[in-house]
Amino acid sequence: MNFEYSEKVSQLLEQVKSFMEEHVYPNEETYHQQIAEQQWQTPPVLEELKAKAKALGLWNFFLPLSYGQYSGGLTNLEYAPLAEEMGKVYWAPEIFNCAAPDTGNMEVLAKYGNDEQKKQWLEPLLAGKIRSAFAMTEPEVASSDATNIATSIVRDGDEYVINGRKFYISGACRESCEIMIVMGKTDPDNPSRHLQQSQVLVPMKTPGVTVVRPMTVFGYNDAPEGHAEVTFENVRVPVGNIILGEGRGFEVAQGRLGPGRIHHCMRSVGAAQRALEMMCKRANERVVFGQPLSKNQSVREDIAKSACQIEQSRLMTLKAAQKMDTHGNKVAQDLIAMIKITAPNMALDVIDRAIQLHGAAGVGQDTPLAHMFAGQRSLRLADGPDQVHMMQLGRNLAKTYG
Repeated sequence: MNFEYSEKVSQLLEQVKSFMEEHVYPNEETYHQQIAEQQWQTPPVLEELKAKAKALGLWNFFLPLSYGQYSGGLTNLEYAPLAEEMGKVYWAPEIFNCAAPDTGNMEVLAKYGNDEQKKQWLEPLLAGKIRSAFAMTEPEVASSDATNIATSIVRDGDEYVINGRKFYISGACRESCEIMIVMGKTDPDNPSRHLQQSQVLVPMKTPGVTVVRPMTVFGYNDAPEGHAEVTFENVRVPVGNIILGEGRGFEVAQGRLGPGRIHHCMRSVGAAQRALEMMCKRANERVVFGQPLSKNQSVREDIAKSACQIEQSRLMTLKAAQKMDTHGNKVAQDLIAMIKITAPNMALDVIDRAIQLHGAAGVGQDTPLAHMFAGQRSLRLADGPDQVHMMQLGRNLAKTYG
């Protein structure tokens, strides 16, 4: 394994770092001020930064080479350090058009969509003209087992009729969100639980689609994206809006989640790295009992442990990315599960130490640490809870070595 960055990646990484230093960090306060004024609209500063990044070619890094004409031209391994850098500010990935849930939806459309679906929805998403959402999670069933999804998708002539209720649908609160990929059951009586589901494209403005309310995450509403509760009441869409075909929803979901999980982990490493850098800065500048915090042994140990944990997760993420590139997502599924289990927990440990070192400032709005902590804690549930990944990983390992 060779994790040395190529000249191409090193140059891109320097460009992203420079962009972050020059444009993103100085605008964090402006971003939050603009969000407070118009919650569900994309803040003007974000649109300005997106235009600058796109003009520089810092755009759509996430789609791997296997996606052909739609590819960002990078492998998963090459994308990893760029995603890590973006992960240092939770809203930065959108600047480079590399933000979830759009990334996962673009992957689905690029991999499984037909020509018409790509023209209508993928191309505007790749251009950053619209936003999207992925509607799977439901409040009435244990959605960690995707075969439980109960939303009804019934064919009626040339249309599908959709009825159901979803919640924590990231992106659906946003005014620029124009399309949702909705997962539901087209064949609930199929003896195979993995062939009951389908995924269908539903424009946000379709009659019967109602955004009921934004859900909070540890008190944060994560505007402008938001996490919506959405109801579907006799929502009608053309049969041509089905993705790949009836009964293939679970297959599409698995194809979507593999890359998405590792992207989250890359960004977790970045969040933890920023927390470590903040910790070190605070330790050098803050004086307590007549000396800098960095003179205290417990502080040094916290810094050292954090650096070790970050590097372990970084290397595991790179290994998983390399295996995805060389052997495919399915062969890399155990490593993807390992990093999805370990990276958010690692980031929580590191961010928690940084919060402790910052004292009261660490839990307030004057640093990004509290919001970072909330984001990483929710990530232990997003794209599959820890327990599901451990259950499946343990099953696979037991089978392999049994």
